[in-house]
Amino acid sequence: MRSAVAVVTTAVLAGCAVGPDFAPPAAPDVNGYTPNGLPARTATSDVGGGAAQRFAKSRDIPGDWWRLFGSRPLQSLIERALKNNPDLAAAQAALRVAHANLNAGRGALFPLVQGEFDASRQSAPSSLSSPLNSGADLYNLFTGQVLVSYTPDVFGGVRRNIESLQALQDNQRFQLEATYLTLTSNIVLAVVQEASLRGQIEATQKLISLATDVLRLMRTQFTAGQIAEADVVAQEAALAQIEQTLPPLQRQLDQQRHLLSALTGGLPNREPPEKFELVGLHLPQDLPVSLSSQVVQQRPDIRAAEENLHSMSALIGVAVANRLPNITLSGNAGSTVTEINQLFAPGTFAWTLSGSVLQTVFDGGILYEREVAARAGFEQASSQYRSTVITAFQNVADSLTALENDAVALQKAVAAENAANRSLIITRRRLELGDINYLLVLNAQQTYFQALITRVQAQANRFADTAALFQALGGGWWNRTDVEPPKQYPFVNLFN
Repeated sequence: MRSAVAVVTTAVLAGCAVGPDFAPPAAPDVNGYTPNGLPARTATSDVGGGAAQRFAKSRDIPGDWWRLFGSRPLQSLIERALKNNPDLAAAQAALRVAHANLNAGRGALFPLVQGEFDASRQSAPSSLSSPLNSGADLYNLFTGQVLVSYTPDVFGGVRRNIESLQALQDNQRFQLEATYLTLTSNIVLAVVQEASLRGQIEATQKLISLATDVLRLMRTQFTAGQIAEADVVAQEAALAQIEQTLPPLQRQLDQQRHLLSALTGGLPNREPPEKFELVGLHLPQDLPVSLSSQVVQQRPDIRAAEENLHSMSALIGVAVANRLPNITLSGNAGSTVTEINQLFAPGTFAWTLSGSVLQTVFDGGILYEREVAARAGFEQASSQYRSTVITAFQNVADSLTALENDAVALQKAVAAENAANRSLIITRRRLELGDINYLLVLNAQQTYFQALITRVQAQANRFADTAALFQALGGGWWNRTDVEPPKQYPFVNLFN
């Protein structure tokens, strides 16, 4: 019987499966991400983080792209997060769940073999003859047998279900990659924001020092009768307004530290030992710009949506197969005795072989509607895939234009800061000479304060834009040594 089952299994596995064969969608047939294309390089400025960045279409993304920022504390922070972050651990466990479910689904291709042992004590009615040759009315009955059942996958329903489970495992794998990318990107962005806040706090403290010096000078001039008390009070108010901006910045910095603690798997009462400033970050000079066909293979969210589409395609085949006849082969062989020590002795064996074909004739439309639902689910997954691709291309376009425009913004912010600084220096000198209206001093202070804060923010934006581009392009997971390379498929076009 084992040989017969093996022959049937081989024949079934070589057969066709009902339902559509999956062909992943092709990438959109587009050139570039923005209407006007990209310049060869961004603008430059003469401060840290102000170097020009080049757009390189042929450059690949390293799996540890955050190392390009040249910060050892950042690398240490991410390494600790990859070990301790609970969201990443949960995604890894979900992948193991999907893998186990796939292995369980594959088991349906093979026969079910069970062993059974029954023991009973029975009494035959005295009015009837005993079933035993000895004529005893009271006896024991022991049965040991092996039961085999097998449902050949004639129409491929089991194989389609395995295909769906395989796609769900791949989906979970890319969900894990998306979690990995989100975690590392969020850490880089949080680090940049911390550095920006430290820069803004430093700038605010610098302005407080300058305003305090001006106030000290004005009090001296007031004592000497050179200026009115109203001018001194106005400077005191201006200093208080600048000082008022410091606590909100400190609050935001504390929150960023709490965020970094959470991302690295810790509680906020134990903040990371690393501290970050803009001067400690290096702006990558060469930026990759992947082709559209590469982005759909590189983005883990697109690959996850593709595998979800694959799973829904396979479930159509499962629904179709469930409407077709179901063939079951079964058999058992065993021994039945009255004394347990005689079990499997010669002359005690019995066996049975049987086969059945089951076809649903009427079920109130249940199986038909399930097929309709499976096809609608495929259409839903197809639309979700297209939406994911569109969003991905939007992310890349947003990152590229932000890189270009924020480089110009930093250039202008640096020029504005330099001009405001010169204006404040000149105004203060004239104040010392008593040759100026105090309102000009207030305006110069406020202008310089805004210019300084704007420059720090613009400087941080360039680092954040760079991290966003790496994230939008997929993060380089395909260049890591602990993951499999992306699959290659024949494609279908969903973007006509």
